Amino acid sequence: MLHIGIAACSAEGASLCYRTICTEAARVTANFTHPEITMHTPSLAEYVERLERDDWDGVAELMLASAHKLATAGADFLICPDNTIHQALPTVAKRSPKPWLHIAEVVAASAAARGFARVGVLGTRWLVASDVYPGALAARGIEAVRPPAHDAELVSGIIMDELVAGIARPDSIRQLQTMIDRLRETGCDAVVLGCTELPIVLDDSNSSLPTLDSTRLLASAALHRALAG
Repeated sequence: MLHIGIAACSAEGASLCYRTICTEAARVTANFTHPEITMHTPSLAEYVERLERDDWDGVAELMLASAHKLATAGADFLICPDNTIHQALPTVAKRSPKPWLHIAEVVAASAAARGFARVGVLGTRWLVASDVYPGALAARGIEAVRPPAHDAELVSGIIMDELVAGIARPDSIRQLQTMIDRLRETGCDAVVLGCTELPIVLDDSNSSLPTLDSTRLLASAALHRALAG
């Protein structure tokens, strides 16, 4: 099996991704077997400081620092369980010591396999304003729909002020559900949970649209790549 390197950003999403790899592996292997996994993350404050001033070169340098440490630790390929900072991945990939799985490409592949045509995207304000998901979905012939500006700011606040800190407030969950309802009313047939913390509070059981869980989809793709050797 290949050694997975996790270049983490925020703790909750990275933890869910790590746990998913291990628990899914236990279902398809024997005797508690899962691939070797190494995780590295700088302080989240370092990422947030760069995001706040739109310093994507600085974001890329943090990701590359993680990539080099993970490669030194023996990782064969890398994943990043954070949608927002994938905006810097094109820069990172050119200089990375190891290849990366792209979270949005993994999600877009799942959306195409499930036959979705018009997909809403929820995430931080940086992610929603970027081409990370519109580009990946368009490559599969799928339309990406951004939420209205007010909703985009609201969900970003919920993510950064609550979910990243492990806080799940019932009123905030209801607000997220209402945003998904509005995306459904615009003709969306699915929604990307484009923040790796969103799957902690949203899934198919409490969403009016089918969900594309970026965290678990990335974990599953990494596991299958590792098992393929």
